[in-house]
Amino acid sequence: MHDEIVFASDMAQAILTFRGGADGEEPPLRIIQGPRTQLEGPDRADVDPVHNEYYVVEDEHVLVYPRMGVGDVAPLRVIRGPDTLLQGASAIAVDPVNNLIIVRAASPLARRGSQLLIFNRTDNGNVKPRAVIGGPKTGLMEGSASNSQLRVYPAKGLIFAPYKRSEMDENGDLNDVLAIWSIHDDGDVPPIWALGGPKAKIHGLRVAFNPKAKEVVVGGGRTLKAFYLPEIF
Repeated sequence: MHDEIVFASDMAQAILTFRGGADGEEPPLRIIQGPRTQLEGPDRADVDPVHNEYYVVEDEHVLVYPRMGVGDVAPLRVIRGPDTLLQGASAIAVDPVNNLIIVRAASPLARRGSQLLIFNRTDNGNVKPRAVIGGPKTGLMEGSASNSQLRVYPAKGLIFAPYKRSEMDENGDLNDVLAIWSIHDDGDVPPIWALGGPKAKIHGLRVAFNPKAKEVVVGGGRTLKAFYLPEIF
């Protein structure tokens, strides 16, 4: 919406904003950095262009900043505490339409598993999630690549998250699977749809949407693929 690129830098302990057409060695438009930010090692962020906010997840807490913030800016809100269930959090997505935050965090039930925590967008402090998607039926218990993405499609209230990996393809590579839940799901529920398998040959789970063409674009690693999924749009 604002034609900007937002980058969470764990090495710089900063949130960097570049113009959308940035090229080469170009300085950021804005930098959020300093002790008051409480940033320690951010590498996952999402943008709420409607309410002009940045959302950052760091292991056991969620930090929210003003989009136009510059310098040593304190968070507007911080979700942190034992009731949040935030532990080993590794991805975040904001839904500005339905006013939700979705976080992928470690599951207490499985050593390599994960669960999806759904919060109200304006939550602050030691708050319980309004819903938790997790358990054996979800497939999240078996884990997936920790560097994969979490996305939400607000128009239909859908969550796109990494799923358990399927069998190997002819090259000996494990195929990634992308699973889709509703923002209204709660508990140990299987995904509505799962996209992947030997024929799909998905390696990497970075996700983007092309509603006009009714496509979900999935990529990472060596491939970038567009899947025609009219039932989602």
